[in-house]
Amino acid sequence: MTLRGVITDWGGVLTEPLAEATRKWVALERIDASTYRETMRSWFTAAYAGGATENLIHRLEDGSLEPAEFERLLAAELRLIDGSPVSPDGLLDRMFAEFAPVDSMYDAIQACRTRGFRTALLSNSWGNTYPRERWTDLFDAIVISGEVRMRKPSPEIFHHALEALGLAAAQCVFIDDIEQNIEAAESLGMVGLHHTDPAKTRAALSDLLQVEL
Repeated sequence: MTLRGVITDWGGVLTEPLAEATRKWVALERIDASTYRETMRSWFTAAYAGGATENLIHRLEDGSLEPAEFERLLAAELRLIDGSPVSPDGLLDRMFAEFAPVDSMYDAIQACRTRGFRTALLSNSWGNTYPRERWTDLFDAIVISGEVRMRKPSPEIFHHALEALGLAAAQCVFIDDIEQNIEAAESLGMVGLHHTDPAKTRAALSDLLQVEL
């Protein structure tokens, strides 16, 4: 089936890598890096384990846990390098402030849409503020996990995005930096593109769509 659509993640694809962005935030706020890494490693592993619906990240992303409560629970696990507590107030916005956009990836998605491909954003939200002002002419559909009460890698949220685009799974390329999400999309018949580097992703997308990006 001919490819007609491109669905992309936001954090780590349209922004710099998650690890780099959070490293900057940890350094800026003088948070104990080892404690942060251990907490996130544990929580993320559980979030992508089958049936882990009570995991805090799972609940934050599917909208069943209020961001302010997640901030409180995360802050309670962290410490500054001098041993003092981390403030939970505005914690997520402070963290996501370091997620710098990758203009070359924005340009690639814009080029796809200009060439007649339908485009969608599919993002697992942490209750963060998105740069929606950049999306007005970029996407035909926007699917934010907390708004639709579903999250990747659930099949339901992929079906929701496909329905919003009016395309079949086999007609779409899905771009994400998390392998489990790529595997979930591929299991539904989509063409998965695991993002690790903007230049490589643009080249692979250009080859798949047979257009110059």
